[in-house]
Amino acid sequence: MSVSSASDAMADRLEAILLVGGQGTRLRPLTISTPKPLLPTAGVPFLAHQLAKAAAAGVGRVVLATAYQAPMFADHFGDGSVFGLEICYAHEDSPLGTGGAIRNAAGALRSGPDQPVIILNGDVLSGHDLSAQLDIHAKHDAAVTLHLVEVDDPARFGCVPTDVDGRVTAFLEKTPVPVTNRINAGCYVFRRNVIEAIPAGVVTSVERETFPALIRSGAVVMGYAESAYWLDVGTPEAFVQGSCDLVLGCLASPALAGSPGVPGQALLLPGAVVEAGARVGGGTVVSAGAVVGAGAVVEASVLFEGARVGPGASVHRSVLGRDSSIAAGAVVDGAVIGDCAVVGEGNELRNGIRLWPGVELGPTAVRFSTDA
Repeated sequence: MSVSSASDAMADRLEAILLVGGQGTRLRPLTISTPKPLLPTAGVPFLAHQLAKAAAAGVGRVVLATAYQAPMFADHFGDGSVFGLEICYAHEDSPLGTGGAIRNAAGALRSGPDQPVIILNGDVLSGHDLSAQLDIHAKHDAAVTLHLVEVDDPARFGCVPTDVDGRVTAFLEKTPVPVTNRINAGCYVFRRNVIEAIPAGVVTSVERETFPALIRSGAVVMGYAESAYWLDVGTPEAFVQGSCDLVLGCLASPALAGSPGVPGQALLLPGAVVEAGARVGGGTVVSAGAVVGAGAVVEASVLFEGARVGPGASVHRSVLGRDSSIAAGAVVDGAVIGDCAVVGEGNELRNGIRLWPGVELGPTAVRFSTDA
């Protein structure tokens, strides 16, 4: 193959940009040492599910738009060959917003000006048909095509009304009086030259600036509405739910890893230990080196590497950080326990309590709850 034909073949590969630069403040303390897209989710980094989904849709090349703890992404994913992808990395020295991050990452794209580029957010778990979204984009020769989902409380998200043909008529970011329950689901297909029109090096929001401006200009902005599984995993509660849903089969992922534990109920990774009489279920993940003691109950939770649950302890809807420890008989329900933190005997941590890394709670009979 000649040099020119090799370049042409590379340019024809479908490309995607993954936005992974956020600090994940809603998920602290889990994200103090680990970026949100790298948190273990059903046994693999969260981003692995998105990369596998992109590859399944025919994406051949991915640009990771990084900022917070950027070197960790290359350490985890390298050149992307394990996913059958080519991965390269773009870095923001200072936050540029969603539009600025997309524009910054576009410098690493090789696609032509009229070709589609998929944009994925690093905190969304979705089962929607990405190929169908691409088909809608091509059929209408759209500038941008947005994935839309219906939710019970659209005021929390970007509200996106469309006409009878699916063309977006407005983009109302977090409006208190939604005109539709269809919201921006965070996956976009851009025409490459539309990305190039975003100002380089300028803080820009696609939600507040780029999309409304395109609509006002008369550009074709399409909505692709689908009712498949969708979850923003930006909070501890949603993070736990997403991991459990993957284990329980509510959402299929080609990246799902691990060995059978309790079939259909729990995922025990190699090196995990569940002692006699203990019960794990509800989509729980027990990571390598983690131990669930005799008679303990762990339901709908995520145990990171080296976490320990003492005999007779109870853990529900919670995340236990790396090398954390829950003493015998303690109760953790709807809580986040940071890396290396210790919960002593007699403690009850409930309803959104977060224990910072390295904190030790000695034996006590006190209950800790955000409802107190």
